Amino acid sequence: MGITSPDDFTDDTQLTAMFAFPWAFLLLIPWCAAVWRVVRSARTKGVVFASAQSRFTVLKPSFRQKLCRVLPLLFLAGALGLIVAAAGPRALLAREVRTSDAIAVMMAVDVSGSMRGLDLSEGKYDRTRLDVVKEVFRDFVAQRPGDLIGLVTFGGYASVRSPLTADHRALLHTLKGVSIPGEHGNLDDRGRPITQEELLTAIGDGLAVSLMRVKAAEPKTKVILLLSDGENNAGAVTPTEAAKAAAALGVRVYTVGVGSTGLAKVRVTNAFGQEVLADMQVALDEETLKKIAETTGAIYANVRDAGQLEAFLQQVAELETTRVERQIYSKYTSYAHGWLLGGGGTCLLAAALLTLWTRRPI
Repeated sequence: MGITSPDDFTDDTQLTAMFAFPWAFLLLIPWCAAVWRVVRSARTKGVVFASAQSRFTVLKPSFRQKLCRVLPLLFLAGALGLIVAAAGPRALLAREVRTSDAIAVMMAVDVSGSMRGLDLSEGKYDRTRLDVVKEVFRDFVAQRPGDLIGLVTFGGYASVRSPLTADHRALLHTLKGVSIPGEHGNLDDRGRPITQEELLTAIGDGLAVSLMRVKAAEPKTKVILLLSDGENNAGAVTPTEAAKAAAALGVRVYTVGVGSTGLAKVRVTNAFGQEVLADMQVALDEETLKKIAETTGAIYANVRDAGQLEAFLQQVAELETTRVERQIYSKYTSYAHGWLLGGGGTCLLAAALLTLWTRRPI
């Protein structure tokens, strides 16, 4: 971020920043009509006065009569002052320039049933895979205040939870509400009945939907963070097709494989309504995730704890970025009050007092 002096402004900048509400000058149209009417009236009276002068002896106008002729001019000057005040005249003191290194990041997170595994909680079995991923992603978002970040989740089908946005507070609020279908009963986190398909894994669809959202982003660097712990067993788009489309659009897809193939601890409810630990068979298709990353010129990482996931995301944070420059004109001095009181109010008040005085009985 930098501050430049008013001398660095271009002529166009000065013209556009000189008035806060330049559209107020449209009021000059009726004002000009009033000026034309006053001038026309003065000329008409002058002609009548000249023709009468040849036949009659004209008395010298009194001081009060002269002031009456000035009355319309005072009203016009006051109205002009009010119009300028309404336009908001101001003088810029400095221009604030903000620059940031920004990338467009779409997070594609697997929320299939296997994300209930507790193996990322470092032996404590107190957090699911999804819980750990949400915590690490939250920290990643906090470290990238200048980035445009969005969120897509996928199980048996893909869903856009948040488009690319710089409003990270809203994004984190959305991320907080993401859950695994069936984790809290027979309804998902949106209150809809759960279908068996939602417990599957559509990696290709998740990548395709993320690509559709990130391809038109402003930053030059566009990446997708795809995290999955299973195999592609649902969806209309294959991971290979989605990866080729991403490569053609210049979008790099960094893939993360969670856990490994085998058994993972999960929490289940037994016949007595108690939560107990049980083993769940999980299968991680690392070959598919590696191929997606290689096709798009990115890298793949297998993570088995929160620390490894944090380290991988730190690598992504060090990518080549696009420098975005925004100019915000926020430091200026306003002269509207001066025009309102001095140029408008004073003239109108003087005209009102003059009207009262000239209309007093002689």
